[in-house]
Amino acid sequence: MLTSLYGDDATGRSFIWCKLRYILGQICALTTIYMICFTVVDQFFSTNHRFNLRQMCTLKLGRYVSSIFICFAIIHSILLGTSYNIQPTLGCVLSNYVWIQYSTFFFYPILIGFLPIVIASSFSILAYHNVRHIVRRQLPIVRRKLDKQITAMVLTRVMVFVCLTLPYNVYRIYAINFPISPSMPMAYAIGRLIQVIFTSIYIINYIINFYIFIIFSSRFRRQARLVLVKKCWQRWKYWCCSINNRIEPDNNIERRNSQMESEENI
Repeated sequence: MLTSLYGDDATGRSFIWCKLRYILGQICALTTIYMICFTVVDQFFSTNHRFNLRQMCTLKLGRYVSSIFICFAIIHSILLGTSYNIQPTLGCVLSNYVWIQYSTFFFYPILIGFLPIVIASSFSILAYHNVRHIVRRQLPIVRRKLDKQITAMVLTRVMVFVCLTLPYNVYRIYAINFPISPSMPMAYAIGRLIQVIFTSIYIINYIINFYIFIIFSSRFRRQARLVLVKKCWQRWKYWCCSINNRIEPDNNIERRNSQMESEENI
């Protein structure tokens, strides 16, 4: 939005925004990526044939682990984001050599690159293996269908996550090691174009959950229809009709009564 309005994103002019933009972006990215991993791990444990493993993943434990990781993401993003500085020729870039090496060899390729991809892929395959053998367990048919459908949703989400994340991580590793100066207009414009394409693909990760579940889960479609049509629509309809059907006092009654009294007097 800033680029569309003012021609740039203000990271090259504002020292505070240069750091804050990357801090907020990394917090959201880390949290979203690893919540997908936690979902897959939870699905693996909940479909496991061993009772003690199924009882291990509780709602309390999920909240505890999620809270710890969010705190880690905030602290990590603040430490890494404060190392961004404005340089006259390159704009807002990493200026500390240690953090450049850390981002090149650990943060982008491992922490938000291949590590979540490996975790999500491995546990989704294990969860799929559990679901294939779920027939042997003495469970109600409804519960079996529900486990299979949730596992299918998680598997689809993981595959989309891998396809959307890999191009952006590869580009970021390249961009950090080989920044392009604005003094080279053609190369800089090509780099910006590639960045916009890969960033747009990566951002789809944050908005695609609803559409994936609507497409691949019949149960989710029924629940969405129930909530949107039968609950939200009915409430909105009732609210609009109640406004239109309000009973208001009729002032014409008093006028007609006064006319009748005057006619009787005459």
